[in-house]
Amino acid sequence: MTEIEAIERDEADRISEILKGAVDPHVHSGPSIAPRAIDHLDLAQVYSDAGFAAVVTKDHDYSGVMCAKLIRDHHPQLSTQLFSGIVLNNVVGGFNPYAVEHTAAMDGRICWLPTLAAENHLEWEKTSGWAHPASTQKIRPASAVPLFEDGKLRPEVLDVLDVLAKTGMALASGHVHVSETKIVFEEARKRGVERLIFTHPEDIVGANFEDTKEIAAMGAYVEHSLGFFIEGSKFRNRTNEELREFIDIVGADKTILCSDLGQVGTLTPLEGIRRGVATCIALGYSDEQTHAMFATNAGNVIGLAG
Repeated sequence: MTEIEAIERDEADRISEILKGAVDPHVHSGPSIAPRAIDHLDLAQVYSDAGFAAVVTKDHDYSGVMCAKLIRDHHPQLSTQLFSGIVLNNVVGGFNPYAVEHTAAMDGRICWLPTLAAENHLEWEKTSGWAHPASTQKIRPASAVPLFEDGKLRPEVLDVLDVLAKTGMALASGHVHVSETKIVFEEARKRGVERLIFTHPEDIVGANFEDTKEIAAMGAYVEHSLGFFIEGSKFRNRTNEELREFIDIVGADKTILCSDLGQVGTLTPLEGIRRGVATCIALGYSDEQTHAMFATNAGNVIGLAG
């Protein structure tokens, strides 16, 4: 073994050690109406082999809690707990408290505000060059799911927040604009929602560092999608230094690093996670800090300990 090979092996072992007990709270595995490179079962197997504690699957068009329960029940040998949640887009009826209650009752862990149906996302889409892979081919294009009516949060939004407060599910900001996130999170806190996730401030939602710091001060974890940062990802549009700035503005103890991968034609979720850990090591974060960003913080926000 050459010296270079020995160094590479040592780093690979270090990454594996950091990832023992890891949690990936944002993965786009299949089946899905959009093309996916890995399905929920294979994802759970891959992460189980890597020593992950849990993973939360996310689909823009359906709640994956039934798939997750089926896999947990029939594959007890997997050490990784597979969970899912619900995204409040058109297919589930937007702000549908019945759907959120059902997701919670089936052990769903995260409720995302609208993503592809967010008014902010639809505006962003006009100039981004991106479109839902299934729109017009399999399903009609998204229509806006608004948060406000006459300048106030719609009653349906408040109803959903009350469900989340009662059930303990985490609220993630999805693709709504950062200005909307601040209002919703403030109201969520007033109504007793304890677990908040600010979804990828680096893309789509229009956030800067100060916005990120302000939302973290509300008690939210700030979740960064590694697909936007790591080399080899087809979605990369940010630098390692920008990742460092985003982390440092709130601290490693308030940061979650997720893959946000599973799409075809790019890195696998596990590859993305491992490259993310390597990036954090290169940026100078300690193993303890890195483990917190890839394991402890996400475990806390999805209620893993409980």
